[in-house]
Amino acid sequence: MNEFKNIFFIGIGGIGMSALARYFHSVGKIVYGYDKTSTKLTRELESLGMSVHYTDDLDNIPSNLVPENTLVVITPAIPKSHSEWNYFLDNGFEIKKRSEVLGLITKDTYCFAVAGTHGKTTTTAILGHILHQSGVDVTAFVGGIVENYHSNLIGNGKTVTVVEADEFDRSFLKLYPDMACVTSMDADHLDIYGDSSHIEEAFIDFANKIQDKNKLFVAKGLPLDGVQIEVSDNQGTSKTLPFLGGERIFKAENVRIENGAYVFDVHTTEDTIKDIRFHLFGKHNLSNALMALSMAKTYGISDENIRKALESFKGIERRFSYKIKTDNLVLIDDYAHHPTEINAVYKAVKELYPTRKNLVIFQPHLFSRTRDFLEGFAESLSQFDEVILLDIYPARELPIEGITSGLLLEKINNPNKKIVSKQELEKEVLTSNAQIIAMVGAGDIGEMVVPLAEDLQIHKFTNSQSSKETKS
Repeated sequence: MNEFKNIFFIGIGGIGMSALARYFHSVGKIVYGYDKTSTKLTRELESLGMSVHYTDDLDNIPSNLVPENTLVVITPAIPKSHSEWNYFLDNGFEIKKRSEVLGLITKDTYCFAVAGTHGKTTTTAILGHILHQSGVDVTAFVGGIVENYHSNLIGNGKTVTVVEADEFDRSFLKLYPDMACVTSMDADHLDIYGDSSHIEEAFIDFANKIQDKNKLFVAKGLPLDGVQIEVSDNQGTSKTLPFLGGERIFKAENVRIENGAYVFDVHTTEDTIKDIRFHLFGKHNLSNALMALSMAKTYGISDENIRKALESFKGIERRFSYKIKTDNLVLIDDYAHHPTEINAVYKAVKELYPTRKNLVIFQPHLFSRTRDFLEGFAESLSQFDEVILLDIYPARELPIEGITSGLLLEKINNPNKKIVSKQELEKEVLTSNAQIIAMVGAGDIGEMVVPLAEDLQIHKFTNSQSSKETKS
């Protein structure tokens, strides 16, 4: 990497690519990049001094970029017909996938790798935060914007790295982890793997990179060995959340909610950590926190530092993020794009607001994923009181005949359901009397959340004022 002065990203706006771009910028490289559209994330990169363009045009490639001084980083989502990519191919530039570059960066560090079809982003962020706040010389590459740092990059360390080990395109097999975990192994990315058995094989190959199984943490029921983690429910009975294996134990006990936070104790094979406070709700987030805690403690972080870091962790953008939180209205933004993740959002909503009417707004992500998990999506969405569907966000895919949001709507067993265009979304939401609104999906629905939040607040405030004036 030291040979290259310039780094050119094709697909710089991706959450993983942009973290790498931030890293290279922070170590003094000159960063350039292309992406299809301008987003909040790409504008942030530009504000830091990186050069980003949005049209696939060879004229956008600076003349000073030559094979001897430039590394080109690509994402698998870029089509092979991309003219800038082909220019670099034809002219002898060094071209590497994001996963290969991440592997090279982390190879000579002590590397924590967090894998799983769900939960890896939050777990990576919590672990990176614990280590950074504890004074570890760490860099953490996160697949989301961490609220504490307003970035998907934590720290700028040289000796320790934390990486989100992505199973897409088998990217995580390019890593060299010293400690790792697998939070879940649900079927996903079937456009890449074909079926669940090939996903399982890839996760087994990943887990086999860790020889010392006391440094591997895995989910209950998976064909992997690791460290056992348990969480007791609020009635005090032991309930195993999905982490199992190995001789060591990490068990969260006496779990309760106090002043808007989880409070719990963690019993380990060696000792007990009392009265840990954690502000992210949902049992899935409690599991993620316990997983990160277990890895940090195994590495040698003190109980007191772990306790302080967990209490100060603010969360990740688009992971059960509150955009409105008042007595009469709550708006939640979440990246969930798989039935298991939507179920987790629903359970968190019901845990926090058991008697209040809820509405989910869901934008399906990918035609292939909608096809492969049609029944699961329908079942998870049917639980909400009201359901609004947006059209499928295609991302890297072309349409698949017959696979539409209309087909998903037919499968949803709930009379309060409809498909709404982006243009009509605000109007539809304003007519709903739901007090809890969850906007869910991995497409561009995230760009709609803030404008909708502003409109909702204006509407509710205006109505409230009008009502008071009428009564007067």
